[in-house]
Amino acid sequence: MAKILIIDDERAIRNTLREILEYEDYQVVDVDNGIDGLEVIKKNDLDLVLCDIKMSRMDGMEVLAEGLGIKPDLPFIMISGHGTIETAVEASKKGAYDFISKPPDLNRLLITVRNALERGNLVTETKVLKRKVSKVRDILGNSPGIQKIKDTIDRVAPTDARVLVTGANGSGKELVARWLHEKSHRVNAPIIEVNCAAIPSELIESELFGHEKGSFTSAVKQRIGKFEQANGGTLFLDEIGDMSHSAQAKVLRALQESKITRVGGEKEIEVDVRVIAATNKDLLKEIDAGNFRMDLYHRLSVILIHVPPLTDRKEDIPIIAQSFCEEICSEYGMPVKKFSDGAILALQSLPWTGNIRELRNMVERLIILSDKVITENDVLTFANPAGPTTVIATPQNLATTISATVPVTAAANGHSFSSNFDQFGSFQEYKDYAEKEYIKYKLEKNNWNVSKTADDIDIQRSHLYSKIEKYGLKRSEQ
Repeated sequence: MAKILIIDDERAIRNTLREILEYEDYQVVDVDNGIDGLEVIKKNDLDLVLCDIKMSRMDGMEVLAEGLGIKPDLPFIMISGHGTIETAVEASKKGAYDFISKPPDLNRLLITVRNALERGNLVTETKVLKRKVSKVRDILGNSPGIQKIKDTIDRVAPTDARVLVTGANGSGKELVARWLHEKSHRVNAPIIEVNCAAIPSELIESELFGHEKGSFTSAVKQRIGKFEQANGGTLFLDEIGDMSHSAQAKVLRALQESKITRVGGEKEIEVDVRVIAATNKDLLKEIDAGNFRMDLYHRLSVILIHVPPLTDRKEDIPIIAQSFCEEICSEYGMPVKKFSDGAILALQSLPWTGNIRELRNMVERLIILSDKVITENDVLTFANPAGPTTVIATPQNLATTISATVPVTAAANGHSFSSNFDQFGSFQEYKDYAEKEYIKYKLEKNNWNVSKTADDIDIQRSHLYSKIEKYGLKRSEQ
């Protein structure tokens, strides 16, 4: 039930509005002055305010301004017996949802109230969805290296100090950058990411600083660069060690003067940007080799954060693996699987050259190819799908755990699956193939009883029907 506050110094108006709104099943609170109204706004969760403009102790426009200062998303409908277009425009400029003249028309009042409440709900839902979408994954682990990173982030994030994050590919450098932004005073402004390694050297300057129309052949219109897009927020320069010398010089100038110039332009544009850089290279060695500017290195490395590889913090693997498992099972709409103690020990024994990124891929693979409890054998079997110890992927051994060292022949084509990986253009194609064969085997085993099969593989029946439709599975003729 929506809760509405009425602020009006005329008792007759308050009583009339209360009677109308309560008849429509709204919960109503009323006061006769703006000062008391602001106290009600502070102490209650309101959905809407109806506020008179001409009042003795505090003008309605003042109540509007202060009320929105307390709760910026609270809809205000202003009411007045001296309504003019100028008054309505002023109320709108100050943030009012709408303006109604006294005496209010009943139908217009109810429609306006309903629309204002719906708008308020949409604003709230949008904020909730944005928080869900933009939610930054936690930095998981309690190893000394990770604890040091968390402590450093807490100390450094509230400042504007530039940070250089180093570490191997897949170790979590981007996550560190996002938490530095998330805990800074710039959190309400954007964090803009630039992968310097993915942009050709001839385009990096246009990407960073923008360009003017006609500045080069393909510049058919003006482009706003990443520095301007990140104004007021954070610019994350990933793989900074791969940036060209000319771009390095311009980035250095932007950091020194807080000004940029678009490619082909002459006007200097002031920018307020916090720069966080990351690299998997040893920049000191790159400086010695003449590939990176020493002055830029010193500008970027006010604070240095090194993210250790996963092999240096194996005690964090259990909590990371379980977190990935819960996340992926949720995405797939299946019950969360568990790791046996042996599976965890097996995961900790792997080399993890791809670090966190490789671990997530591994967990996703295990979820698809293993039963309810992921075992040590599962980890050894599916650790390296393209390697010599890989188990052959037949419907039978997708349904049961088989030792990774036992050679198996694929019944489907007479070849070992590990020698036929060229048929898959991506890991996703491999996963889809494995999932299709596994579901097909289980359906045939259960004589195409969908309900029984869904219980057998521990997924929802509706989800299984979707998979059957996705892969075009049909019962074979007897």
